Amino acid sequence: MIAMVAAGTAAATLNAASAAGPDVTQYQLANGLTVMVIPDHRAPVVTHMVWYKVGSADEQPGKSGIAHFLEHLMFKGTEKAGPGKFSGEVARLGGQENAFTSQDYTAYYQRVAKEHLETVMTFEADRMTGLKLSDAVVLPERDVVLEERRMRTDSDPGARLSEALQAATYVNHPYQHPIIGWEHEIKQLNREDALAFYHRFYAPNNAVLVVAGDVEPEAVRALAEKIYGVIPRADTPPRNRPQEPEPQVHRRVSLSDPRVAQPSLQRSYLVPSYRTAKPGEAEALDVLAQVLGGGQTGRLYRELVAEQGLAAGAGAWYQSTAYDETRFGISASPRPGVTLETLEQAMDGVVAKMAKDGPDDVELARAKTRLTAEAIYARDNQATLARIYGAAWATGISVEDVNRWPDLIKRVSAADVKAAAAHYLVLKRAVTGYLTPPPAAAPAAPEKRS
Repeated sequence: MIAMVAAGTAAATLNAASAAGPDVTQYQLANGLTVMVIPDHRAPVVTHMVWYKVGSADEQPGKSGIAHFLEHLMFKGTEKAGPGKFSGEVARLGGQENAFTSQDYTAYYQRVAKEHLETVMTFEADRMTGLKLSDAVVLPERDVVLEERRMRTDSDPGARLSEALQAATYVNHPYQHPIIGWEHEIKQLNREDALAFYHRFYAPNNAVLVVAGDVEPEAVRALAEKIYGVIPRADTPPRNRPQEPEPQVHRRVSLSDPRVAQPSLQRSYLVPSYRTAKPGEAEALDVLAQVLGGGQTGRLYRELVAEQGLAAGAGAWYQSTAYDETRFGISASPRPGVTLETLEQAMDGVVAKMAKDGPDDVELARAKTRLTAEAIYARDNQATLARIYGAAWATGISVEDVNRWPDLIKRVSAADVKAAAAHYLVLKRAVTGYLTPPPAAAPAAPEKRS
């Protein structure tokens, strides 16, 4: 869910601290709004976040990108606060703000001095139901989104391969389409689409308010009741997404582009998330990702880069926070003169060895210490805490689940990691991608003269 090395007394401190997480107060208003308060009195600032339980995987077919597009449009003003007024006020107060969209949620946040909490609450509550849109603001913003896609995805061969890998990993689930949307569908989005999506999903009973910082739970409750509590609930639909069938076939994608300076190999496996996994499986996958991909001490780097000299870099990751089935990835880039086929064969050997023998004692201990250390250190940042608990809520994970996660990681055994690798890191669950430059053109044959 959440890697740093800790040793000696630091490790002992982590062991003592991990049992209890932050003191999170959670309650629900009469209109269905969930509220989480995370007191942190070390500085007189607060992080105020509203998370909606809707992301790109909740879009209707043919409307890919509407969740992210609406995120942009939420800054275009309401009947009470015109375009730019909310952002301008946050800037005037010396605060920070932003928003982001994922497959499963959309979130908006501000970080301000604690005395300005009521101000940002009032603005945010207003745009929960009061968004005002016209073609004059919608159509230019659509062009902004299209340009964002061109810059971040279409002009980056690596991003294009990653997009193709994701699309190929899911044959039925809406995780297959990109968060930003497909270009041809973005071009068709309009004001009516945005407002329909907004009225369908933006409501207090489909949201969580997270306030972290120099606050008291009861004071936040009083403000939330006053400002958010008057917003009526809405008839938001339940999440009922098409699910993935059990994978049966190894798939391959490849992309050749003249802009590729360094070839690479990526592989994505379909695996359970924390919400969908059986007890202990997700924790084992988290540890497995750290054992395989934990920097220069990770198994992939040590064997492919340091020992065999085949790769310039190698790593692994686990996208654990997701509402439905998710992905586990491994990747590597070859050294000059090494083919991707040779590198893939060696990578397969590393994975097969892990599935056969599991991690050794040193690898296991190092991975678990890094993961638990990162979770403990994350508590030093109130904005990070707000993000952790908000994302957990939006993907079906409770406060209690988050707080006991470090202890669950400590219980993961070498046998658990071995079993996770053997069951999930198999080719029938995988999509493998090659990124290469175009093949060099053959030199022209010399002209023959009589």
